[in-house]
Amino acid sequence: MKNLIDHLSSIIGEKITHHKPVSGGDISSAFFLKTPKNHYFLKVNSNKDALAMFLAEKKGLEAISKTQTIATPKVYQCKQYEHTAFILLEYIESKTPTSKDFETFAHQLANLHQNTTSKFGYNNDNYIGSLSQSNRQHQNWTTFYLEKRIFPQLELARSKQLLSTNDIPQKQQMYRVCQELFQNITPSLLHGDLWSGNYLINTNDTPYLIDPSVYYGHNEVDIAMSRLFGGFSPSFYQTYEKHYPHSENTSARIDIYQLYYLLVHLNLFGSSYYNSVKRILTNYF
Repeated sequence: MKNLIDHLSSIIGEKITHHKPVSGGDISSAFFLKTPKNHYFLKVNSNKDALAMFLAEKKGLEAISKTQTIATPKVYQCKQYEHTAFILLEYIESKTPTSKDFETFAHQLANLHQNTTSKFGYNNDNYIGSLSQSNRQHQNWTTFYLEKRIFPQLELARSKQLLSTNDIPQKQQMYRVCQELFQNITPSLLHGDLWSGNYLINTNDTPYLIDPSVYYGHNEVDIAMSRLFGGFSPSFYQTYEKHYPHSENTSARIDIYQLYYLLVHLNLFGSSYYNSVKRILTNYF
């Protein structure tokens, strides 16, 4: 670690006088770095896909920042050093959000979602957690969502014996249900992994998005993930729905969008997520 700290000091042109581990997710090790003038946030990972994962994170943060709708931490450097990949970021001093902060966050997320394009997907692939995520573009949302999100995760779960062949619905049936529910959907730029660990409210009341898995998809995907594990206040949803009111099939779509994230958790963390996955598969397909 000392060699990396010395290397980072040379990159930023400041001597790092203090560093300590901090919580930073399940995948990478994270550190708080201090210099006489600034604070930084560092993530390191030695896995074979780590640099690609960090580069995708960098691109996602920059894509969100470019919209000028919601803040993201500045990326200072993203490289390989010896056998370790790292991403060096601006450190955001965060606080416990108030109801007003959640309202601001909701307005800004809705503004992010108003950034659109002609196709679903993105111009590069990325990751959801440590799992690869294909963003190959499609004109049709049902096709994109099933072929690039649900089917690969179902197949991975089957190959890991976390789902049986009998647990997995027929593709034709899944297409039929989704085509009925996914009507008149416009591509929105998504954070892509919007759980409570992936936003911060800084001490000046500014919302920040971190650790994105960006692509253009249905805006309700971000809302579905935000609802899956909690951590967002009622004022967040009340404010967001002023921009994007619920429609007749919103509740069903939220369940089906949560299926993707539950499958990801099943594949990453194991069988404790089986019953949640099975419930949605049984209820809808």
